[in-house]
Amino acid sequence: MSAVVGATVSTITDVHVSGPGRGGRSDPEPSDVVLAGGEIVDIAPRGALRPAGEVLDGGGGWLVPGLWDHHVHMNQWARTSRRVSLADARSAAEAAARIGASAADDAGVRVGIDIRDGLWPDAPTLAVLDAATGGIPSYLLSADLHSVWLNSAAFARAGRPANRRGMLREEEAFAVMRHLDLADPARVDAWVGDAAADAAARGLVGVVDLDMEWNEQAWARRISGGFDALRVEFGVYPDMLGRALTEGLRSGDQARGLTGERAAFAELARVGPLKVISDGSLGTRTAACSHPYPGGEDHGRLNVDRDELLELMTRATAGGLACAVHAIGDVACSHALDAFGITGAWGTIEHAQLVAHVDIQRFARLGVAASIQPMHALDDRELLDAYWAEQTALAYPMRALADAGATLLFGSDAPVAPIDPWRSIAEAVGRRREGEGDGDGGAWQPEQAVTVEQALAASTRGGTGIVRPGTAADLVIVGADPFTANPEALRGMAVRATLLGGRVTHLA
Repeated sequence: MSAVVGATVSTITDVHVSGPGRGGRSDPEPSDVVLAGGEIVDIAPRGALRPAGEVLDGGGGWLVPGLWDHHVHMNQWARTSRRVSLADARSAAEAAARIGASAADDAGVRVGIDIRDGLWPDAPTLAVLDAATGGIPSYLLSADLHSVWLNSAAFARAGRPANRRGMLREEEAFAVMRHLDLADPARVDAWVGDAAADAAARGLVGVVDLDMEWNEQAWARRISGGFDALRVEFGVYPDMLGRALTEGLRSGDQARGLTGERAAFAELARVGPLKVISDGSLGTRTAACSHPYPGGEDHGRLNVDRDELLELMTRATAGGLACAVHAIGDVACSHALDAFGITGAWGTIEHAQLVAHVDIQRFARLGVAASIQPMHALDDRELLDAYWAEQTALAYPMRALADAGATLLFGSDAPVAPIDPWRSIAEAVGRRREGEGDGDGGAWQPEQAVTVEQALAASTRGGTGIVRPGTAADLVIVGADPFTANPEALRGMAVRATLLGGRVTHLA
């Protein structure tokens, strides 16, 4: 490949045009693709046109639309590699011992991530964590980010009274995590830049960033500092809605605050949706469900009641903001769909992990996209068996929603799962974890598997990406035909080049 990272390409030669909208097959004959003004302007048989300007030799690879992750928390994802993974801890005692044996970070605290206490044989308690960690503030964040286990020193640092379990959930947990994430912006921006470069190397051209901060300011600062690896649509939370409406922010608007030579890059960051967390999560056993969790009458919780949800979505819609409503349990999902119908709002239901049969058709009827994380389905298999076995609604109903005509949007919810679009595609299609073959019991819920074409479409901007003249030159060249690749080949798909508006952001 002749071009270099940072170059703006005018001609891509020798590629098989592939991706959604091609009937589940790639073009058998190679083509040359002409780009101008950030768009595709022509596709012709290889050699039919004289290459002009900067040329990128596709080397016989397959050209697909640039991929999107429709749900990330970029700030927290950028910190992940600097925290202690406890994903494989099998008990509270083990997790406490491991965080206690780790070194404190630059802020003088210990942070563990990815705990799954719902599967532990022993319960987390303040006493267990204190005994293992002493006076160094220590935080263990749940894999779903809806709870945090703290020691006494961490409670004191956060200015909160300790409780016997040492556990905070939902809004109390979110508040502690926001406090924990405070750091020097320059350092965080450097971490975000590293994470974005890694994402581009996986074929990503854009993310929907739902960090719990005033994201316009953060992304304007990053772009002013040279960030140019991804497109970003950033969310607004209810406590910031008044400010967003007062300042006239509307979904699709460019980020403000960029001047001088960097003003040309303002289009990389745009206002996204109002994000409302309407219920809890499966891992924390707070998702609002129609049937109780085992061992009692607890149905989970609604963090936002019906009237408040209607009020928030009405204000957002009147002000020109789309809505992204976190709804994991079937009760929360029904309430969210009701609110979309009543308010006339547009946007997404985030997660949609448990959906009542009668609600499947409503997604398409109301024009509400289902923003789902395929990796969560397999990560949550054991939790589903432990806590949702008695639920009568459909769990992770990807194929059911697609068959009903709903728009699917795929993402990671990073750091809950890694930013890895090809792994998401592979697990949506194969319904297996890495290394699990037919001899390991077969696919999990194979009836909810989607096709490669559906998975690729869900992994493009708004679920509508396609390679044809007149569309954005946000493109990826991969080393194998995605339509003939099995799930393991999809998982390990080699990304040869990624282009953002025709500009090379990654080159293998």
